[in-house]
Amino acid sequence: MNHNACPIPSLKIDILSRHFKARGGLEKWVYRIAEGFTRKGAHVNIITSDNITKIPFHPLIHFHTLPLTKWTSFQKMKQFDRLTKKWNHKNKGDIIFGMDRTRHQTHLRAGNGVHAAYMERRRTFENYPRYKSFFNPINQTILKIEKEAFENPELKVLFTNSYMVKDEILYYYNVSPEKIEVIHNGVEWKEMDKDFNAWLEKKQKICADFGLDPARYHFLFVGSGYERKGLTSLLHALKTLPSKDFHLSVVGKDRNIEAFMKLSRSLGLENHVSFFGPSSDVRPYFQVADSLVIPSHYDPFANVTVEALAMGLFVVSSKTNGGHEILKEETGTIIENLKSVDSLRESLSIAMMHPKTWIRSQIIRDSVKHLDFSNQLSTYIDISLERR
Repeated sequence: MNHNACPIPSLKIDILSRHFKARGGLEKWVYRIAEGFTRKGAHVNIITSDNITKIPFHPLIHFHTLPLTKWTSFQKMKQFDRLTKKWNHKNKGDIIFGMDRTRHQTHLRAGNGVHAAYMERRRTFENYPRYKSFFNPINQTILKIEKEAFENPELKVLFTNSYMVKDEILYYYNVSPEKIEVIHNGVEWKEMDKDFNAWLEKKQKICADFGLDPARYHFLFVGSGYERKGLTSLLHALKTLPSKDFHLSVVGKDRNIEAFMKLSRSLGLENHVSFFGPSSDVRPYFQVADSLVIPSHYDPFANVTVEALAMGLFVVSSKTNGGHEILKEETGTIIENLKSVDSLRESLSIAMMHPKTWIRSQIIRDSVKHLDFSNQLSTYIDISLERR
């Protein structure tokens, strides 16, 4: 692979992403990939349904809004798919890079994983009848678009963020393995250096601000949608731990947060669990925590996996989080059976044998140095240009 490829000034890239304003994980990737292409001299169009009012962006990056007139989520998805197809036909980009639920592109990043696999996994943590879930219009729409996108003969490369997702695509769909490139999620490793180096001196004050006991072992759970992320299983497992010298901080959004707080109390964990709700800055929680627990029922690759490692935390992950692939024996442990309280308790006990120390945190942080965002981004760009 030639990482020093000469700029290609005539190259035109169209990036398809229905949402951009939120600037969450997906939106961050959209703009970073756009910037990566401009460094090769390419002109980039970001095709979105959002109105972009402020343009303090790169001069080679242009936004084009495709307004949606539909009301329901599945209708909006269909409409954006149709409008991007028209855009592609009219504008003829050299590379059409899909980042969303669209059928027609030459390059596609399947950052949301495989919906067909998610639907199967959903049965393990939801009581929702399978037939209702299957016939729900949004699920029908996603499954149809997903199949046609993955199996589209015009598709030249399909990026996944884990081998787990690659295996799911090969299981559910007729896709050549040679089309699939696995690139694990990147992390702002260098940018996190200051916050990482400050964790030891700041821990005492942050604990005081949050009302936490710094002498306890601190578990951290981060994620929105507590049920899918496995919080119910985690709470039940914590109840069975022989040592009660721990505390769990729950960070993230859930519309049923009160039900989880009630469950925590019913399990006798009210003095061991704190619910902090959503937060725009998770790093103070990383600075306090000894380990991150991701007992997720389905995550293509939970970003928080690599973020926690970059902040020196030991990570406990389920096998159904693609992020588990980057764990090593000294940096984390994998829950063997998410349905088993005993299995989850065993993993939590292993984590408690790895309290965060200065030396250990440095070793864990260094384990993901190669996943610095700039490295992963360069790989996306180089492969994309080779496969155009």
